[in-house]
Amino acid sequence: MNQNRLELLELKLRTQALNERKAALDELASFPAEVAVPLFQKLAQEKDVVLCRFAVMGLGNHRTDASFQVLQQILEHNQDGNVLSEAANSLFEFGDVAIPLLQQLFKRSDNWLVRQTVISLLMETNNPEVLLAVAIQSLEDETQSIQQAGIQALGHLLKSSLKNQALVLLIELAQDSDWQNRWQIAIALQGCEDPQAQQLIAKLQQDEHFRVALQ
Repeated sequence: MNQNRLELLELKLRTQALNERKAALDELASFPAEVAVPLFQKLAQEKDVVLCRFAVMGLGNHRTDASFQVLQQILEHNQDGNVLSEAANSLFEFGDVAIPLLQQLFKRSDNWLVRQTVISLLMETNNPEVLLAVAIQSLEDETQSIQQAGIQALGHLLKSSLKNQALVLLIELAQDSDWQNRWQIAIALQGCEDPQAQQLIAKLQQDEHFRVALQ
């Protein structure tokens, strides 16, 4: 491996030109992990948030034990929501082994971007128990977008073995005074043929707010 080339790619990652940073990241994806991971680990400790995000993305391109450990350390020590969200995306590339870490991150962080990222990622897995737990936590969030992400997760769970638990929660949430949340519930119920779901849909079609009723 040409050391000069590695140093040049590091310089490109440090530049302000996003296209050069992206090109360097793509090239480093083809480097051996034992070469690329230490570089990304070093760059992930920089104060430049964009640089840190690129480093974290790079770690996701090298699914090794060393890369996983670095990402785990980032979750534990970094406080920036953008970096943590990117770390969640990279950890997701490792498969089911990352799910407990993502669940812990959701519980530990109150950053809306981090929480929304984790919910979206968990909806792509086959772990309904974890998704239900995170969805319930999201309903208690003060940020409405996170509440609505939780409602979307419950809608996703209507196709899982935890359909009944999700439906009970949606029925309760349909009493929400905020029409936007009721609207999200109407969306979440689409395609569900369960008799209770159909009854709830019929009720929402009579909602006082036209967006909910027309959904």
